[in-house]
Amino acid sequence: MPSEAAKNLHELFAAMPRPADPPPSVEERRAASEGWAMLTGDPEGVGFVPADAGGVPAEWAVPEGVGPERVLLYLHGGGYSVGSIASHRKLVGHLAKAAGVRGLSLGYRLAPEHPFPAGLEDAIGAYRWLLDEGHGPGHIGIGGDSAGGGLALATALALGDRGLPAPAGLVLLSPWTDLAMTGESLRTNAERDLLLHIGDEEPDGAGYTTKDRLTDPLVSPLYGDFSGFVPFIVHAGGDEVLLDDSTRLAERATAAGCEVTLEVWPEMQHVFQMAAGNVPESDSSVAKLGGWLAARLAA
Repeated sequence: MPSEAAKNLHELFAAMPRPADPPPSVEERRAASEGWAMLTGDPEGVGFVPADAGGVPAEWAVPEGVGPERVLLYLHGGGYSVGSIASHRKLVGHLAKAAGVRGLSLGYRLAPEHPFPAGLEDAIGAYRWLLDEGHGPGHIGIGGDSAGGGLALATALALGDRGLPAPAGLVLLSPWTDLAMTGESLRTNAERDLLLHIGDEEPDGAGYTTKDRLTDPLVSPLYGDFSGFVPFIVHAGGDEVLLDDSTRLAERATAAGCEVTLEVWPEMQHVFQMAAGNVPESDSSVAKLGGWLAARLAA
């Protein structure tokens, strides 16, 4: 049974208008996405410092008393076309504090102006920058939500081909892993998902890629090779249409011998952790994700 705070948040989501016809422009959607930050409570004792991660705009979330050695490189969600450092600032602060690390939120390039592989190249470049700055790969985690979770997986899949060492682990919040949109939960959870309204139209990659690349593992990591892959943790909401993007990912990676921790939160929505600081379920999830990462980076 959801907490009262979660029920109130779900009522707010349910009252929001459905997508307009014609849909808003990407500029309008980006402006609206800045409001996501209002869902998140302020993380107490966390400071924020602008950064340049090898030429990519970034921002450090620095919890009080945390040293510089251990880092979470965080990639925000937003369908590869919206979202920003600002929209996810407080969430990254909560995650960094829970893990006892510094969080580096990355302002990677967005589609449609900068389609695949621009965002992936930015993420790989930021990871390389962290290594060049003296951070050992065993002290780096990569995290992300929704599209950012998919980008985190794609980044980890691509590192070996670039001759770069793997990070210690991945922290994934409702990752979007299948841009071909083949999961059964797209239909079974259609009436329960209060945030994502997926129609019957053909998938188009949200302007991020072309239809012929929708199953490329660096676009849709669900189709990747997970033998020898880095350990990861996934938290997803039980009522979201992208639930199967998490469960099928965990199944495929586990079958390949990868160490996977999956938790599905009943009656929760897509990236419900955005309400950290205001909703108990969000706080509990962030605490578990942070605890898992802290253990991985301490190894």
